[in-house]
Amino acid sequence: MRPSIGIVVSLDKERKSYVGGRAYVDAIQAAGGLPVLLAAIDDETMVSQFFTQLDGVLLPGGPDVDPVHFGEEPMYNYTAIDPERDYVELLLARLALQNNIPILGICRGIQALNVAGGGDIYQDLTAQKKGALIHAQKAPRWYPTHWINIQPETMLFKILGESRLRVNSYHHQAVRSVAPDFRVSALASDGVVEAIEHPSLRFALGVQWHPEQMWKKYPLFKLLFTSFVNEASNS
Repeated sequence: MRPSIGIVVSLDKERKSYVGGRAYVDAIQAAGGLPVLLAAIDDETMVSQFFTQLDGVLLPGGPDVDPVHFGEEPMYNYTAIDPERDYVELLLARLALQNNIPILGICRGIQALNVAGGGDIYQDLTAQKKGALIHAQKAPRWYPTHWINIQPETMLFKILGESRLRVNSYHHQAVRSVAPDFRVSALASDGVVEAIEHPSLRFALGVQWHPEQMWKKYPLFKLLFTSFVNEASNS
């Protein structure tokens, strides 16, 4: 039986419909998982009930995390916020961490995972980090534009088997102070955190790039999803 992987989808208030990235669903399905979509609803009882049916949680890319969740006022330009999605994803992330259920965060997802664990993020790299690379690429979504260095003896290194890779990049926020008990597993050349992981949990990993857009052209990145889904199958 395929393990159930929960993915939150956002409400498009203009079209009055729920929307989510097809690429995440395709990647989980190709890796052997069963994608289960959850509407972003701010109801703790319903979200907690949904969580009990999951074997793993995927936090996908999306709008900015509201800075209120890491104790700051909005100080810089940001794209948009989605209060319901913040609520649901932070709750799911905390439940996954508390119950040692596999969780994978991608782009916004690594930021939400870090905030849920007690860390914080840059509200805007250009304004807050001197010398930052361009992390919002203007290129095809599958195309890698900058290098990352993967730390040895990390889960990420064991999964990918590479110490240096080029990745795609679509963000202006990023992990700043890493959450307690997490560690950095990859960095860009400008020092921006590209991956974090919790070494004491079964699978708690966040990456700042978008492997769901890359794996069809670069099969190495499918290993992130197969490793995640395989661990979820043991839940």
